[in-house]
Amino acid sequence: MAPVRRLHYISPGWESFCGVRRRIGSLLLLLLAVNMVGGQIRYSIPEEMKKGSVIGNVAQDLGLDLKRLSSGRARIVTGENVHYTELQTDKGILVVNERIDREQLCGDVTPCSFSFEMILENPMELHRITVEVLDINDHAPVFPNKDKPISFEISESAAVEVRFPLQSAEDLDVGQNALLNYILSPNDNFILKQHSNPDGGKYVEMVLQKPLDRERHPHFSLKLIAVDGGTPQRSGTVNIDVTVLDANDNIPVFNQSVYKASVLENTKTGTSIITVNATDADSGLNGHITYSLSKMKGSVAEIFTIDEKTGTIYVSGQIDYEKYRKYELRVEAKDHGGLTGTSKVIFDVIDVNDNAPIINVMSFSSPLSEDATPGTTIAILNIKDTDSERNGQIKCSIDGKLPFKIETSLTNYYNLVSDQHFDRESVSEYNITITATDFGSPPLSSSTKLHLKISDINDNAPLFDKNSYTAYITENNSPGISIFTVSARDSDWNQNARISYLLEEKQISGSPVSTYVSLNSEAGVLNAVRTFDYEQIKQFELVIKAQDGGSPPLSSNVTVKIMIRDQNDNPPQVLYPVQTGGSLVAEMVPRSADVGYLVTKVVAVDVDSGQNAWLSYKLQKATDRALFEVGLQNGEIRTIRQVTDKDAVKQRLTVIVEDNGQPSRSATVIVNVAVADSFPEVLSEFTELTHDKEYNDNLTFYLVLALAVVSFLFITCLVVIISVKIYRWRQSRILYHSNLPVIPYYPPRYSDTLGTGTLPHVYNYEVCRTTDSRKSDCKFGRAGSQNVLIMDPSSTGTMQRIQSEKSILDEPDSPLEVRSWLGSEKAPLRAGPYRDRRKRSLHRAAERQRDSGRQ
Repeated sequence: MAPVRRLHYISPGWESFCGVRRRIGSLLLLLLAVNMVGGQIRYSIPEEMKKGSVIGNVAQDLGLDLKRLSSGRARIVTGENVHYTELQTDKGILVVNERIDREQLCGDVTPCSFSFEMILENPMELHRITVEVLDINDHAPVFPNKDKPISFEISESAAVEVRFPLQSAEDLDVGQNALLNYILSPNDNFILKQHSNPDGGKYVEMVLQKPLDRERHPHFSLKLIAVDGGTPQRSGTVNIDVTVLDANDNIPVFNQSVYKASVLENTKTGTSIITVNATDADSGLNGHITYSLSKMKGSVAEIFTIDEKTGTIYVSGQIDYEKYRKYELRVEAKDHGGLTGTSKVIFDVIDVNDNAPIINVMSFSSPLSEDATPGTTIAILNIKDTDSERNGQIKCSIDGKLPFKIETSLTNYYNLVSDQHFDRESVSEYNITITATDFGSPPLSSSTKLHLKISDINDNAPLFDKNSYTAYITENNSPGISIFTVSARDSDWNQNARISYLLEEKQISGSPVSTYVSLNSEAGVLNAVRTFDYEQIKQFELVIKAQDGGSPPLSSNVTVKIMIRDQNDNPPQVLYPVQTGGSLVAEMVPRSADVGYLVTKVVAVDVDSGQNAWLSYKLQKATDRALFEVGLQNGEIRTIRQVTDKDAVKQRLTVIVEDNGQPSRSATVIVNVAVADSFPEVLSEFTELTHDKEYNDNLTFYLVLALAVVSFLFITCLVVIISVKIYRWRQSRILYHSNLPVIPYYPPRYSDTLGTGTLPHVYNYEVCRTTDSRKSDCKFGRAGSQNVLIMDPSSTGTMQRIQSEKSILDEPDSPLEVRSWLGSEKAPLRAGPYRDRRKRSLHRAAERQRDSGRQ
């Protein structure tokens, strides 16, 4: 099935003449069979185009190839006005075959168009072409009997506001080119009043606005001009002669302003329909009334007549419902004094079932292959009934129980399609009788016969209801909320009709579409993955594929447009006046300011959209509410009374800005106003407020500064402590992993003290070693242990005791540990020959350690 295309085409010549732009629209066509393609296009052209003028490129607009037009034997069929156009299959264009007069074709019916059908075969295709004929201003308004003036004899006693119906002009054009207005030549006694009929027509009455004086003006010669609305404008003129009479001061009056009646079409000539009645309060000849029908346009004047004495209206011509469904007449009652009264008569025509359906076989395929699937189009029928409503409604049926059915396609078109699989071995041919019957009373019908032969000799992707969808979601949504549900249908069965929905990969603002939405593959439910913000993204599109379970699978795509709806989640932002924290800003108003003096204007914006961004300004608080007001829409602050000397210099206004959201959000702004004539006066009044503000500002500054200094010192100390700890740890690790021999460390205060042989203080000596013992790098001696080195001048076996206790040296293959506790209070260290001996012992221990390291 292919989509229907509907085009509106206007030729370039008409565009330059009328300035009308081509309009393009689309119309959905009813479904045809699998091997049947249908289309409908529509062109718009002006009337009076020359023969051979191009109406439109049918091949291009229907998406057909020129070879397809030739091979399919493209031709125009049916249509009441086919002779106006010609199809040139070698060029694929539709041209004007003869002059088209819109008025002759449609009269006053608008829009005016005629339709016909184009058929192609192998495969069979049917396309409807509609040509709309546009009106041009080629007729001027014309009065009936324009060469004969309209004559009135009016009594000078005629009352003011008496109305005199005038002839209506007729303009065959329609729309803006039709009759637009009436103009009456200037005069002192009469004016023109125009009226419109329900059908859009206009009629006029001449109204007496000033009493007549026969002695001064016994005769009037006026002109009635009718103009249309075309370009250039056309007009028609008729003369009005008014003769002023004496005495007759009453006009005939109908007992009804509007008469209504119904008449059957095909009513016989001479049949009376209705009788109108008018009375005149005058007596004698001035009260004698004659009836007449006002001048009517077209053929209406030939259909009805009225008895001038009795007021009875008769049928005098042929009434056809198919041409006119309503008639509207104006009846005039005129007395012998020249006064005329009018009334309206409306006849509604009742349709009679006088037309039987007409069947035309547009195309018929015979023979038909037996492997044709059910639903194959066999024939296309055009059936019309010119009657209306139920009389024009058609029921199409097939006689007998045959494997066929009738389906409707385009308007007035019916398709004969197969209803089941064929078997040539069982039935080789069919005689089909098709009967079309209307719903009239009594019903009328017609029939046609088709002879179909069966010859010897097996399909559907998921379809969405639309080519695109639009879904809406409000911003600030919860992730996981359902946005929209897509649904496709597949006319296949079982697994082939099982549809899975897939989300096509696409980038949205640089991110995968899967970061925005997720799709349920079974149910087609589209869920939000994230929370949307209207201010960042207002809409995005994604493509969903519906894929069936066949092998190979068939699929179709649909575009879903997600529209983000705005929420009122942003309050208004005040742009002016700027709320400064360090200084006081005030607007100055002179004491001579008048009412309405513009003090300042509050300017605010709202990043939301729509009514959420509509802002209103209100005065919330003010020092003197009787002095200022704020514009609700523009935010202008103006004075509402004269400024006086009694008004305070310092005025403080609080303005609230609200948006129009639900619920609404707002912002406030403080406006300081100084009522003074000079700047020094403002300074003197605002000094105290400024000093207080400066004091508060300075106090705040010092508090912040003190807090910053304390924080800086704390962080600095913390960094220093951590750095020292890290440094010591790194040094110990370096010595721990080193293979160098132990170099004893001697404290700087290790020296003789004036040859006394005693040290003034107690020292702990820390000796580092480079071993892989995985023990602590440093060990501190403890008093009274075997590692304490006690040196006494009276003792000669110091080194021997140390060696025996293994406090200084271990075995040669053991790690060396040297710990010294010198100068305890219980055993003070003395200087002398033992000191040099101890040094030599330590050096020898270091040398043995080095030798063991080399080994």
